[in-house]
Amino acid sequence: MADRRPPVGLSAWRFVTTFGVISLLADVVYEGARSITGPLLASLGASAVVVGAVTGVGEAAALLLRVVSGPLADRTGRFWAWTITGYALTVFTVPFLGIVGVLWAAATLVIAERVGKAVRSPAKDTLLSHATAVTGRGRGFAVHEAMDQVGAIAGPLAVAGMLVVFHDDYGPTLAMLVLPGVGVLVLLGWLRARVPEPARYEVTAAEPTKTVVAQPMLRSLPRTFWVYSVFSAATMTGFTTFGVLSFHQVERGIVAVALVPVIYAAAMAADAVAALITGWAYDRVGARVLGALPVLAGLVPVLAFGNHLGPVLAGALVWGAAVGIQESTLRAVVADLVEPARRATAYGVYAAVIGVAAAAGGALTGLLYSRSVALVIVVVVAIQAAALAVLPWVLRQTGR
Repeated sequence: MADRRPPVGLSAWRFVTTFGVISLLADVVYEGARSITGPLLASLGASAVVVGAVTGVGEAAALLLRVVSGPLADRTGRFWAWTITGYALTVFTVPFLGIVGVLWAAATLVIAERVGKAVRSPAKDTLLSHATAVTGRGRGFAVHEAMDQVGAIAGPLAVAGMLVVFHDDYGPTLAMLVLPGVGVLVLLGWLRARVPEPARYEVTAAEPTKTVVAQPMLRSLPRTFWVYSVFSAATMTGFTTFGVLSFHQVERGIVAVALVPVIYAAAMAADAVAALITGWAYDRVGARVLGALPVLAGLVPVLAFGNHLGPVLAGALVWGAAVGIQESTLRAVVADLVEPARRATAYGVYAAVIGVAAAAGGALTGLLYSRSVALVIVVVVAIQAAALAVLPWVLRQTGR
């Protein structure tokens, strides 16, 4: 879709794709590290329950803390400052993950990296949402997510190669990720200088921030937003983390440690494809496309917790496709449900709601896995079936 408004430093599509490059480089850093979180923590003495809890709490931190950063971004209007600070925290944290040598410190760094995502995400999503008002919500977020996942593929593959070169030594492997981290900060500074006020992309200008924050935060968000948030939370409660999946892959002897990042990279490729497909479909048919999410999430444990390589790989790809929908199309819906002046708050609150569900999902699947794989499958499938059953009601309530 061609831009219909005068360029704001850059065209809307150029803004989206430049932010995509920034996310690509950042993903090389943190997705490269996340691809080996399970084996790394296990090498320091972590059990499946600990891996599930740490990765689940990490994901919760990345989501739950946005209930603070989102409203603060709206209140201050300093969306660029929040975005740059969050990225800086992530790229400075990851290189230390491989050299601390003790479980509690490594677990702290895993969670700290996710805190960086919490700091930046509501502001970053708000900046992107302004440009996607021109490009199309689903398409804009989908293209950004697909570019993001190029880094999510490249990062784990680079880590896999460096693990081979450094003979499974996590220290120098993760230290090398400082290089793309520098690129993230340089490119962010350039983009901010070119487009200091991305809100000008929006067809309808946002209300002045001060008039919005005078209202109570919860009352300022529409009922349709809350209905949609409950559905999203249900799908996350029945969703496991890759940390648990990779723990299973290595502890059961299905793959070597160096191959785990390769599997993760393949999952990120599935993420990108799913984001593009569902993003384009969302712009054409609306939120009905979200029915694919509980279906995919329910298939993950059925396949991924097997004892043979084929199903385990298939399960990782299905997991990646589900994440692709979560990271692109779910966010596009929020931008359509909430007006620009409250959008960072909405993204923060939305992430907090599903963050609680993510923590529960990570801990729940880790705990159930330690007892019985069959129990994981039964519980997750039941949760996702319930989410799928209520989706038609959610669509009616939100008018989507």
